[in-house]
This record gives sequence, structure tokens and C-alpha cells, in this order.
Amino acid sequence: MVKIGIVLGSVRDFRFGEQIAQWVMDYAQTRGDAEFTLIDVKDFDLPFVTDAVPPMQKNKQYEDERVQRWSNAMDELDGYIFITSEYNHGVPGAFKNAVDHLSSEFAGKAVAFIGYASDGAIRAVEQWRTVAGGLSMYDIRPQLTLSLFSDAKDWREFTPAELRSRELVNLVDELVATTTKLRS
Repeated sequence: MVKIGIVLGSVRDFRFGEQIAQWVMDYAQTRGDAEFTLIDVKDFDLPFVTDAVPPMQKNKQYEDERVQRWSNAMDELDGYIFITSEYNHGVPGAFKNAVDHLSSEFAGKAVAFIGYASDGAIRAVEQWRTVAGGLSMYDIRPQLTLSLFSDAKDWREFTPAELRSRELVNLVDELVATTTKLRS
């Protein structure tokens, strides 16, 4: 059975993404075709990337125990759902920094994107697709673009539109199928 990480990328104190990640996890736990784990970037307290040696040359061995823990968590997974907000029309800095710490941990694995912002984080997801390509990841086409106008109450409570559940099913179906193919 494939292992999929639901990766929450925002590290802000109030993170709308926590509600989305829990919604995804609640659905994922009803499935029997994959093992799902919720991974919160905030839990790793990662430093800024400052190493002179690129991650691809480190053979998954890192001096900083926080980065090593992050590496281990990502490496044991077969695929990912990145839950991303959008900051100033781009990817969140802390999430990008976390991904930049690693390299071969992601290579050859599938990734799906769930974006949330006033416009669904479409620009952040497009930037993530470029990053995923640079890491030799396989990004699946379906994505969720959640709007803080239509999928939230007062920008604080996640209240997804009815069609979002069907979109989530399609996204996870495609991710599990792609991840399974890549693993075999």
C-alpha cells in the first residue's frame, strides 16, 4: 500500500490551512487504498537554507537534526498532497525553504496540490509545479483551488462548497493511481 503525506505548508500562528488539512485527512482515512499521514512543516522548526553543499550531494544525511527529521519524514512517503497558501502571488517562503532543504527525497514521486487564497492560490500552485519539475516529481493535473470568498465563512471557518468534496475525491483518486504506478 502506498504512503501519501498530506503536507501543510503554512507556519503562521493562525493557519486556515489547518482546517483544510484536517478535512483532507478526514476524507483520506475513509479510503482503503493508501496510508495517509498529516505532515505539518511548522512541527520541524526548520532553519533557513544556508549550506554551501546542495542537498542532492548530501545523500540524505544532514548535520542539523531538524533537517534530518524532515528528510526522514519526506523520504518514507511515496507521494504527497501539498496544501499551500499564496503569499503576494507566490509560494509561502517557509514552505519553499522546507522543500529547498531536500532533493532526492522527492525525486520520482507524485505530488498533488490544494491551494487556498482569495483566488485559490493558482499562482502559487503554478510555481510549485515548476519546483516539482526541478525535483523530478510527477505533478498530477487535478488540483483544488479553494477560495477564501466562497469556501470560507468570514475568512476564518472552512466551509467548502459542495463540489469541493467531488474534486477532492478526483484529486486523491488520481494521486493514489499515479503513486501506485510509480512505485511499481
